[in-house]
Amino acid sequence: MKLLRFKRGTHKYQPGEAPRHIAIIMDGNGRWAKRRGLPRSAGHSAGAEALRRLASYGREIGVEYLTVYAFSTENWKRPKEEVDALMELLNKYLLEAIEKIEAEQVRVRFFGDISVFSPEIQARIAETNALSDRVQGCQTNVCLNYGGRDEIVRAARKWAERVKAGETGELTEEGFSDLLWSAGIPDPELLIRPGGEKRLSNFLPWQTTYSELVFSDTLWPDFGPKQLDAAIAEYKRRVRRFGGL
Repeated sequence: MKLLRFKRGTHKYQPGEAPRHIAIIMDGNGRWAKRRGLPRSAGHSAGAEALRRLASYGREIGVEYLTVYAFSTENWKRPKEEVDALMELLNKYLLEAIEKIEAEQVRVRFFGDISVFSPEIQARIAETNALSDRVQGCQTNVCLNYGGRDEIVRAARKWAERVKAGETGELTEEGFSDLLWSAGIPDPELLIRPGGEKRLSNFLPWQTTYSELVFSDTLWPDFGPKQLDAAIAEYKRRVRRFGGL
């Protein structure tokens, strides 16, 4: 399959001008493939290529954290053939990440319950985490077997276990945030959903309470630097009051 060629973004960003943390629901891979008479797996491969290119551009413009919805807790309902292709693509992505983390100074983290994946994938995730501990660059958070409600329930269970163990202290929003998979990471300022749908689909419900939402009709494999610039431009036009005046 021919690789996608994205146009470079045209906006010149000053330091600190781009959002510090951008979250993306990568939607539209299957429809992208169907329109071209290709199997859905081809759409997922094109989507992975789009992620690599956009993550690279994000680093260029000063984005510190990029969090992407790669595989949800609901995606297991898809046909076995498609799930198997996604797992194969994930394995390939992990191998590439392991090879490039130190050279490109890019950190990769994973949100979600990875215990359901094969021992091979779990081992590569562990290796990716270990390598990421040694670098200080931009961080890409990949949500795998992730569900926002599941994340909150797991955090609540952790707190209950602490109370049961006799630990004391008032439960605060900050303390609860530290029990989530995103502990220690600032909330996204901007959440983007390509693909035409206008819902959050159980993605980061706690973290995106005050995120600016931008929806795009562009299918994810076609979403590149030009589209990201447009989303950031829309974000910059917003006035973020956080409940104030």
